[in-house]
Amino acid sequence: MTAQALAGALADDVRRKVFAAIVLGGTDAPAVAARAGLPTRQVVTALRRLVDAGLVTGGDGDLRVDTDHLREAARTPSAPHPAGDATDRVLRTFVRADRLVGLPAQRGRRRVVLAHVARSFEPGVRYPEREVDEVLRRWCEDGGTDHVALRRYLVDEQLMAREQGVYWRIGG
Repeated sequence: MTAQALAGALADDVRRKVFAAIVLGGTDAPAVAARAGLPTRQVVTALRRLVDAGLVTGGDGDLRVDTDHLREAARTPSAPHPAGDATDRVLRTFVRADRLVGLPAQRGRRRVVLAHVARSFEPGVRYPEREVDEVLRRWCEDGGTDHVALRRYLVDEQLMAREQGVYWRIGG
């Protein structure tokens, strides 16, 4: 998480109130809504964004600030990115520390993310499904994306091929 991502996640008044309510002990959506004085629907939307940004972790009933992630972000200098590169912008939005924070709904953006993930595999090397699943599970940790869906997208987008339980990356 960069300082810019942190600022972006907390730039919205509702998300700031929700984050503060969690800091003050709210552990589920109704408790956070009561503490923040907000409708539950707004809280749920804000929670989703805060989780995606890596500021909040846990499920409903176990919400908490992800202090480890915040400490790591404080210690990690931000790498400069060219402002106009659309590919970099998509990757900064959906990939953090070699983990997917989500998959874009828009096909073009999703393909950018999938091509990035596909580089985890050497072109021409054949991988049993078990190995592919291990690599993709790491990409999906804490991101809400299913590794099986990710594998299917890689094949559907012709970034990987599959035959009799063996997968390989297509192209360079």
